[in-house]
Amino acid sequence: MSQLSKWVMTAGVLLLIVGFLLNFIKLGRLPGDFIFKKGNTTFYFPMMTSIIVSIILSAIFYFLGRWK
Repeated sequence: MSQLSKWVMTAGVLLLIVGFLLNFIKLGRLPGDFIFKKGNTTFYFPMMTSIIVSIILSAIFYFLGRWK
């Protein structure tokens, strides 16, 4: 199996796992997520959620890189 196909399969499995977990872990509406409401317009900027997801993905890719 080529290196590219291994990476694509790994990414697919990770996306499936993350998608499954996001149904049970209620990320969003954390302290640090900004919500701006004015009239009929709502703008939601998930700053803290983005930071947490970034840390988790960085750790996963770090360990995957060391594993090979």
